[in-house]
Amino acid sequence: MAARTAGERGSRVAITGAAGSLAGDILPGLRARGHRIVGIDRLDRPATAATEGVEWLRCDLGEADRLREAFTGCDAVVHLAGIPLESDWATISRVNIDGTQAVLEAARLTGAGRVVLASSIHAAGFAAVPEDGTPVPDDVPARPNTFYGVSKAALEALGSLYHDRYGLDVVCLRIASRFARPQGERMLATWLSPPDAVRLVDAALRTEAPGFRIVWGVSRNTRGYFSRAGGDAIGFRPEDDAEAYAEELLARAERDPSRSAADWDRRYLGGVFSSPEPPMFECSKDKGAAAPPQSPPSQPRRV
Repeated sequence: MAARTAGERGSRVAITGAAGSLAGDILPGLRARGHRIVGIDRLDRPATAATEGVEWLRCDLGEADRLREAFTGCDAVVHLAGIPLESDWATISRVNIDGTQAVLEAARLTGAGRVVLASSIHAAGFAAVPEDGTPVPDDVPARPNTFYGVSKAALEALGSLYHDRYGLDVVCLRIASRFARPQGERMLATWLSPPDAVRLVDAALRTEAPGFRIVWGVSRNTRGYFSRAGGDAIGFRPEDDAEAYAEELLARAERDPSRSAADWDRRYLGGVFSSPEPPMFECSKDKGAAAPPQSPPSQPRRV
């Protein structure tokens, strides 16, 4: 089957994890830019403005036939579904690694020309924060700081394989700290605003023939230490800067030490997730620990 690619306007895009918080940030913006969205999630459509006008299909990533049905007729796939924090290996590998492979395989079989994968800063979480200000390359080698980080490194490796073997265009977004506004001192460097998240995904969908790429998902932060080369190459032009919140954040940090950059934050890209006790993902009892939701809930303060 011949692969399709996203056009300038009116592309049909399948988004997994469409009930999650990242999807909630970007769905309205993508629709405003002319993309027609097929929302895919194991949960029912949330009764929010973000999902208005979105075609919805309930599907678990383990349902191969159902996933192919959802992708049929789509020009591109944006894969957001997965566990958003550290968990046990069996769960992380099943949902984040096996789920990514299922998405890539379904995209290949249905002829979607492009897959955008939500990777994470934690794929390279043990990479050092540069002391001399030298920008960290978009494709700095993987040095995961958690099982979660390993799953994102595997996501990138699977994307590379599906590009080289099957010709899929794959763009991996190493998302750093996505919040409505920066929450602490570290985020003066790592923040990704919701409007810039829209710009990032839209650029990944529109850029011509990207091949396989890894791109940092960060805003245009004055104190940032991430290369902009990958973003420039795909036409990602972030506009927001965490520096607008710097005075307020630093004043809060003086009153509340938990808002200050910890030693882990100053040493490693992955911050506190590089510590011996990273924040853990916990499933609510009504969803069951054995089958965690594939849509990420709101993330904790430090990412």
